[in-house]
Amino acid sequence: MKSTASVTRACHNNIATFCILGILVAAPAALSADAYTEPWRPQFHFTPAKNWMNDPNGLVYYDGEYHLFYQYNPFGDKWGHMSWGHAVSRDLVRWEHLPVALYEENDVMIFSGSAVVDWKNTSGFGRDGKPPLIAIYTGNYTKKPLQNQNLAFSADRGRTWTKYEGNPALDLGEKDFRDPKVFWHDATRRWIMVVAWPSHRNVRFYASPNLKEWTHLSDFGPAGSTNGVWECPDLFPLAVENQPGARKWALIVNVGSGAPAGGSGCQYFVGDFDGQRFTLDAPGIHGAEPVSWADWARDFYAAVSWSDVPRRDSRRIWLGWMSNWDYANDVPTSPWRSAMTIPRALTLRKTEDGWRLVQRPVKELETLRGPASKTALTRVTAEADLSAVRGATTGLFELEADLEPTTNAVFDLTVQTGAAEKTALRVNVPNHELTLDRARSGVTAFHPRFAGAAKAPIRLIDGHVKLHLFVDASSLELFINDGEATQTSLLFPTGSARRLDLQMAQGELRRARITAWPLASAWRP
Repeated sequence: MKSTASVTRACHNNIATFCILGILVAAPAALSADAYTEPWRPQFHFTPAKNWMNDPNGLVYYDGEYHLFYQYNPFGDKWGHMSWGHAVSRDLVRWEHLPVALYEENDVMIFSGSAVVDWKNTSGFGRDGKPPLIAIYTGNYTKKPLQNQNLAFSADRGRTWTKYEGNPALDLGEKDFRDPKVFWHDATRRWIMVVAWPSHRNVRFYASPNLKEWTHLSDFGPAGSTNGVWECPDLFPLAVENQPGARKWALIVNVGSGAPAGGSGCQYFVGDFDGQRFTLDAPGIHGAEPVSWADWARDFYAAVSWSDVPRRDSRRIWLGWMSNWDYANDVPTSPWRSAMTIPRALTLRKTEDGWRLVQRPVKELETLRGPASKTALTRVTAEADLSAVRGATTGLFELEADLEPTTNAVFDLTVQTGAAEKTALRVNVPNHELTLDRARSGVTAFHPRFAGAAKAPIRLIDGHVKLHLFVDASSLELFINDGEATQTSLLFPTGSARRLDLQMAQGELRRARITAWPLASAWRP
């Protein structure tokens, strides 16, 4: 299909009808002042102003801006008419909504993919000596069982896009073949694509000199969790903590079902990539490597990383879609549906049980903090006195807790949102687990699979366990032991006021140091 239009725009008289209006663009769908007060509207997580959103796509940094594209339905608040929504940020915290970048047209939806800066203009799409932005996306055909990989390019900092007249760039003639993640591989001086072969529980690797012609290199899989289809892969090198200069490669594979808390989730593999194939690292000292999960609660999926973050920054940053395919179409929000997680910086940690993907909230989020409230406790055997930090935890808040429990300790850190509503975090030291229980967190009856508990592995490190929480209007994100494990969970409380409690079930806390900050809205002027 040949398209010479820079931007396509939908005609609203019939949602199934699309027209091309040359270079005209849709008006930005910015958040209005009223949107801040909508029930459960996140205040420091990215959401569309209205309608449906799912996977993050095309994460790329260019000319001072972090670009966030995402799966978007321009016409409704449930999945359909997949197009690429678009926003930019200079700080990963405050986002500017831009017009839809790539619309569904000619019976081809714009499914997930990636974006890169073609610094060397290998594609030839650059203009006036400036490198183009290239989007690599899956075309999903609505009238026949076919998915293939396509290109679009922008010469104006991502504001308008032209679909490549030679599309598709890669086509196997298959029904399920999607979600290309592309990056430049310095050692072999070529582009690498990692793309999901979902029903095979496989990812495929391809190479290209120019982003237009692709050669198959190798495959990886099946491995790890294979209950659900494989989707949204990513591949990148990561620094190894406490080993200066050491790096390993992380291969990310999201799965449509079979995650530890149920439904969709994100797994990862650690090994090496030589420009041709990915080789899984040797098993841990206790034998075969277990399935490694990036998150242990219900609402972290399709996580992908930003391309072209400047070398001086050195971080690998990603975010995920904060929902679960079990109930994503039914969450009780309006006129928008779905949010992204907060952005997170990644490293790798070697433990006696194998590799751990470590996630830490990006430091830019600290700009939302209000005055810190602190408390230090000793010999806690019953309910702790948290009056020193309660004022900071009545609304949106961030909390860090450094705890020294006895080896038999079991205790609950609870966020109360009313007399009968609470979300409980139970730390069970002897069982090496942390349980996030949202069964009584508020509105849960909209889907039978929403309520319930999720368990994450936890361990004492030099006698300590550290918890780091971010609580927004409709979510809780928990980082355990400096990000060694995470739990991401949607919540729909009926009350806005919150109260924080800490209570022992057995054992004691020898010491506890807790710091809390109220958080401002990232959307307000």
